[in-house]
Amino acid sequence: MRRPARRAFAPVVAAVTAALLLSACAGKDTAASQSPQDRSAPNAKPSAEPGPGAGSEQADPAADLARSVPRRVSIPSLGVSSELETLGQNTDGEMTTPENPDLAGWYEPGPTPGSRGPAVIAGHVTWNGADAVFKGLKTMKTGDTIEVAREDGKTATFTVDRVEEYPKAKFPTLEVYKNIDHAGLRLITCGGDFDADRHYYSSNVTVFASMTGVA
Repeated sequence: MRRPARRAFAPVVAAVTAALLLSACAGKDTAASQSPQDRSAPNAKPSAEPGPGAGSEQADPAADLARSVPRRVSIPSLGVSSELETLGQNTDGEMTTPENPDLAGWYEPGPTPGSRGPAVIAGHVTWNGADAVFKGLKTMKTGDTIEVAREDGKTATFTVDRVEEYPKAKFPTLEVYKNIDHAGLRLITCGGDFDADRHYYSSNVTVFASMTGVA
């Protein structure tokens, strides 16, 4: 498998960036994360048919915004308001994870929340036995809102389309990170069964959302 390029800002490239499978969700002593998806498939088009477990995304999303670094994510239904760390790739080409378990992180090589494409914000579910910032992510429902405050002073509001839980061994990378024709958001954390010996969660929880407003 070829290692992906370091940086790519165009939405069509960022749509299939790394396989952002969080395994480091329960503390420092976690199993190694999955290898990244080859970024050589940037021109994949959104499938006409929904992927595994897919539902329809918002039919009338708000107009795309220019690129601007996100500063804070707020999830009213969970009582979450977190400043955002900046996530990149490690030497193996895998996405890094937030250093602070109380903060979520934005994947910087991908789209910014509000610009066209599937922006990614990731966070830990637990950390050394204690709840972390995205502990309640799997309880989110269709219609819940997510707000992302940006460096340009605008706040993008996203509405949840669906919440899915995928086994890490069968994570549908293309379905989650494929090109889309609007501003989307993916919130990612760990889920499923926790193996205490390996410090490893078996699944990833993914929240799919579309931008529906700008303030």
